[in-house]
Amino acid sequence: MAKRKGNTAEKQPMFFSAYNYKMIGLAIFLIFAGFTAMYLENEVNGFISLFISPISIMAGYVLVVFAIMKHDRDEETEPASS
Repeated sequence: MAKRKGNTAEKQPMFFSAYNYKMIGLAIFLIFAGFTAMYLENEVNGFISLFISPISIMAGYVLVVFAIMKHDRDEETEPASS
């Protein structure tokens, strides 16, 4: 059997920073809150269903894209070594 390398997590940095994970969490909350508000109003032509919920949902999706694309320029990356 091949030996497994131990503690490979210490050698590889996290793909996203804590800021990115917080932004993704906030985005998921906005999307969930938008759909919940739309469901709770239970009216097709209501103010919340037509204006507030879609804005909240779209803001959540935009925030997900922003959180994924955001890269911290301050962090120094180590050169890849074999």
